[in-house]
Amino acid sequence: MNVELYHTSKELKKLTRQEKDPKIAVRIRAVYLALMDKSAEQIAENLGYCRRTVQRWIQQYNRCGLEGIHDAKGRGKKGRLNDDQIQWLRQRIDEGPKPEDGISVFYAKDIKRIIKKQFGIDYHLHSVQRLLKELGYSYVSSRPEHPKGDPQAREAFKKKSVIRSGKSVLIILERK
Repeated sequence: MNVELYHTSKELKKLTRQEKDPKIAVRIRAVYLALMDKSAEQIAENLGYCRRTVQRWIQQYNRCGLEGIHDAKGRGKKGRLNDDQIQWLRQRIDEGPKPEDGISVFYAKDIKRIIKKQFGIDYHLHSVQRLLKELGYSYVSSRPEHPKGDPQAREAFKKKSVIRSGKSVLIILERK
């Protein structure tokens, strides 16, 4: 295979060892092997890929050097919510559940319902979860507290009734 001499064989070996992304390291190794006069079939068999894939990597390297063998960012599918809608949704989530929501904590199904009601866009539940993750929200939340609960009694229970030792927990119940 014909390989453009952007790098020497020593440089390619060094780059293969230094590369943190294993996919890119394999591609650099393929370029190195091509530089060592191996055929596409031999390289493909050695690395466990098909001949055509190896040929494509070498062509991309010949065209653009190392930048050619990196994965190009795809355009991807555009989100269904525009920037203004995303901003509104962030603000709505940050405000927390309202009394008319009838809930104390947001779950993805609740956000799905809010999006449908506000914008008329019906998301799949998994897509809502992915959207929330992209917006920087996590699925972990604090345990909700009952509005009629006694904060002093709660703190007293936390302080006096649980003894932690390593992995075990002893709960002491006080009788009145």
